[in-house]
Amino acid sequence: MIDFLNVCKGYGGDPILDRASFRVNAGERIGIVGPNGAGKSTVFSLLSGGLQPDKGTINLPKNLRIGYLRQQLPASGKTALPLIDFTMDAIDEVRQMNEELQAIEQQLHAGDAAGADRDRLLIRQGELQSAVEQLGLYRLKPEAEAALCSLGFEPDALTRPLADFSGGWQMRAALARVLIAQPDLLMLDEPSNYLDVPAVEYLCRTLKAFKGTLLLISHDRFLLRKLTGVTLEVNNGVITRYAGDYDFYRQEREFRRKTLEAAKRNVDRKKEHLEKVIDRFRAKSSKAASAKSWQKVLDRIEDVVLPDELGFSGAIRFPAPPPCGTPVAEVEDVSFGYPGGPELLKKVSLRIENGDKIAFIGYNGTGKTTFLKLLVGSLKPADGRISYGHHLQLGYQAQEFSDLLVDEQSVYDTVRGALPPGASQADLMRILGSFGFSGDEVEKRCGVLSGGEKIRLCFARIFVNPPNLLVLDEPTTHLDVAARELLQKALIDYPGTVCFVSHDIEFVRGVANTIVAMEPGGIRKYYGNYDYFLEKSARNTVAAAPVKAAAPAVDSAKERRRERARKRAGIQGEKRRAEQRVAEWEKKIADSEARRDELAAQMSGGGKIDFEAVNRELAEVQQTIDRAMEEWEAAAWDLNEIIRRFEEESEE
Repeated sequence: MIDFLNVCKGYGGDPILDRASFRVNAGERIGIVGPNGAGKSTVFSLLSGGLQPDKGTINLPKNLRIGYLRQQLPASGKTALPLIDFTMDAIDEVRQMNEELQAIEQQLHAGDAAGADRDRLLIRQGELQSAVEQLGLYRLKPEAEAALCSLGFEPDALTRPLADFSGGWQMRAALARVLIAQPDLLMLDEPSNYLDVPAVEYLCRTLKAFKGTLLLISHDRFLLRKLTGVTLEVNNGVITRYAGDYDFYRQEREFRRKTLEAAKRNVDRKKEHLEKVIDRFRAKSSKAASAKSWQKVLDRIEDVVLPDELGFSGAIRFPAPPPCGTPVAEVEDVSFGYPGGPELLKKVSLRIENGDKIAFIGYNGTGKTTFLKLLVGSLKPADGRISYGHHLQLGYQAQEFSDLLVDEQSVYDTVRGALPPGASQADLMRILGSFGFSGDEVEKRCGVLSGGEKIRLCFARIFVNPPNLLVLDEPTTHLDVAARELLQKALIDYPGTVCFVSHDIEFVRGVANTIVAMEPGGIRKYYGNYDYFLEKSARNTVAAAPVKAAAPAVDSAKERRRERARKRAGIQGEKRRAEQRVAEWEKKIADSEARRDELAAQMSGGGKIDFEAVNRELAEVQQTIDRAMEEWEAAAWDLNEIIRRFEEESEE
């Protein structure tokens, strides 16, 4: 149980948290939401001990193991480590025990200890060996490899130094590291920021299986809906607990707001009535005492404070696009690769129709951003051609949207610079208002804008000359939940054509009516939304298995039954052989684990043994277990597929 009691925290005199309190029960899965800058990350820093509260108390259980993923990778001396070693170094206790084990082994090998000292070292060595096994030392490498590959790393990249990778890929490694640590309390601060859609799906599956307590800061509605059962809102210095997931929180928050609005109206009416009565009788000597009493009653009435609106609450309104020929664009046999690198796209073709809302998804490095840049003409294909419909007007927002903005320039001047010839001042103000900039906000300098404001400003620049093909690369980055929902609704209502890349699964699910899956060297188009893509792609994976030659047609129902019976019998034979393989690998694992336990007992028994030889055999036995586990997983997968085929035949 974790208690956050009347905690106050501020920076430079500005309060971030003001007597904030909440409780986290063991095993709870909590989503933490609130506008940018409200103090969500501050809460994590206080829980982890990185910050101390100005006032209040934070109570944590003793020996609580915390895993913490920050939004930014902290500076450390570990960037020279190979990627796999950095990821495996996930449990502080294991690292410390390993260092002590190595020191003991050096002492024993050097012969520095004798008699009682040697016996003491041998006993301690056995205790440490047993402890690191219980903490999961021998599972770290295979789990680190699996996590890194699931997050998009190529197997041959695992031995490269961490410093070779960009900041986003280093954050992925840090995510893999904290996931395999299996802490008691897992705190994740925007874990999907640097992930593509397949990696977000992997993260969701992994966190569903996590057994400890989860605290998740995220603007990703998909993760909040799938993973959390409690919601904490951090807003205006206060932390409010909602006993439900993100959807429950939204409904309950609106209900509470309406209740408070009604209470505020009642209180305001009561105060107004008392003020009138006091004013009327204050001057009358016979009523002065009563007026004084009524004034005391009025002073005791507390005002009802309404909760702040979360995030950007204005509307995003896209102007209607001009008419355009069909198809909007056509990509024909396009190939492309960067100089000195592999060919990213090979003979790719795609027809984009009027009104399409196409999401491009796939692992990072498969060419999603490259394809968008080819589509808008920022890159030229090495081979093939891209043609456009009549009167096409492109609008493009790149990932590096902030590079388009000049820090010293105002919002007004930024959009004015993109105005087409003949446009009026009224047109400019209308566009600025459509994207939430009005009054003094139009004089803000770009350098002081938040990430969400910069994205809205880039949209305003695009729509001063309304496009009929809108190309967006990660448009939801830095947007809070409210702004993402507004942008999603605007794109759904937009009658033009949209091509976009986004790692926000809920955003993809809400906007896209077509999915283009980026695969090594090419693409596959799915004529449906994200859920349709998931269903069809799963079928395609099964269908990709080798197909046997079709059986000759069978005329009679009796022959068809016999044919199905023969198939079931054949599958039964495969099933028996697969079960035998699974059992063999299970026995191999059990025997190896038994031998590992024997060796560990020898090392902790205190007898006279050859520690070097035992350690060497222990390492070999662990390698055997790791290989056997891989073979067992493959055999178990094959068995599940065979059982599925048998059930399908039986249903038919």
